[in-house]
Amino acid sequence: MPSEKVLLAKQEKVEKLTELLKNSAAGVLVDYRGITVEEDTKLRKELREAGVTYFVEKNTMLRFAMDNAGLSGLTNVLEGTTAIAVSSEDQTAPARILGKFSESCNGEKFNLKAGFIGEEIYDEAGVKALSKIPSREVLLAQLVGSLQGPIQKLAATLQAVVDKENDAA
Repeated sequence: MPSEKVLLAKQEKVEKLTELLKNSAAGVLVDYRGITVEEDTKLRKELREAGVTYFVEKNTMLRFAMDNAGLSGLTNVLEGTTAIAVSSEDQTAPARILGKFSESCNGEKFNLKAGFIGEEIYDEAGVKALSKIPSREVLLAQLVGSLQGPIQKLAATLQAVVDKENDAA
């Protein structure tokens, strides 16, 4: 039977995990079995640069924290090796980065398990679909580009009318 000190430490850890999950905009669970230290270091660096927190945690601890955070729909994938990536800002960053990494491994040694955005739970296929969504910055750039085209055409048309009137005068 675990000592009271160990039990309190575990309860504190579950509370911290629960808070982290509640304050996260999105998260993804992965099976990381088989990746090399070099691959893991590179992945962690990319996640850190995107503001994503990535760590390995015991399935039991995650199960308790997910139940407390209202994400009990994710507990069915907590088997084997589990790492979790959470972001408090960007809702697609964890799925996008981990999905790209999973594709580079051909799904052989690094697999997406499940994920969430807010309280919405996604299975492996849902996380793969989320991973295809571009970042917020890319989406904003695409929006600006699509708005810029018609404005440029309008400006060119107006300039042509002005040039035509100047030639006629």
